[in-house]
Amino acid sequence: MWDDLTTMGIPVLDKVVRTVVVYLTIVALFRFTGKRGLANLNTFDFVVIFLLSNVVQNAVIGDDDSLLGGMIGAVTLIAVNAALNRWLVADDHLARLLEGTPTTVIRDGRVVEKAARHLVLRRAELEHAVRLQTGGGIGGVALGRLEPDGRLVIVPKPEEAKATRADIDRLERRLAAIEDLLRSGASGTGSGGR
Repeated sequence: MWDDLTTMGIPVLDKVVRTVVVYLTIVALFRFTGKRGLANLNTFDFVVIFLLSNVVQNAVIGDDDSLLGGMIGAVTLIAVNAALNRWLVADDHLARLLEGTPTTVIRDGRVVEKAARHLVLRRAELEHAVRLQTGGGIGGVALGRLEPDGRLVIVPKPEEAKATRADIDRLERRLAAIEDLLRSGASGTGSGGR
């Protein structure tokens, strides 16, 4: 039994190289398919991701279904991913190359059609994202940018901004004053009624 768990069908170096090559290939594929894939996964995207792991499984494990071989593959994946993430933090040029740069998809209340088409973003998806973030529509957006990690960053037009930091500070002061009045009123009625 232990032989089946620990006897590997391929050499350790072969397993490590296979894992690294498959990892880098998948990173490149996701990079070249664009940001939209990370931002809004639809049903078809989920199907691809589920099947992708099965498609590349044999490329990673080769003729090896041992426990030890699987553990080496898993450790290699985690180590390569951690090393790449650390490298990206230290090297802005590499980060831009691998992750890309933000893309403006909304400017002055209008969808930038060329950018949306390139990212395969439908207007309905943008409208939904804007509505979730601002409660308004695309017309109230000064700038909408799709970040390399798939987040849509919305900057509302100044006249559409619902509240400024000064508005919030003023409300916080008024609420604090109301709380003070309530506390002093509650302490005055509590002691006088006894």
